[in-house]
Amino acid sequence: MPQLVPPEAPPPVVALGDDDPLKRVHFRIWQILMTALTVTITGYFVTLGPVMAVLALMVAKHVLVAILVQGLGVDAARQTER
Repeated sequence: MPQLVPPEAPPPVVALGDDDPLKRVHFRIWQILMTALTVTITGYFVTLGPVMAVLALMVAKHVLVAILVQGLGVDAARQTER
């Protein structure tokens, strides 16, 4: 009776320390600044009335998700190809 052999393990992922750590710090500071700016502007528009509040919250949600996704590195594969 033949026995099944487990598949071969994938090659190990090698982390290269080529990136500039200061670049990452600048990016994180930019993220925090843009998030704070978005929340501040949204808070101002909320004080202008219910219609402006709903519109501001809808826009802020999309902006904050875009900042989050950019920070997660979704486009990292595209940047490594360059």
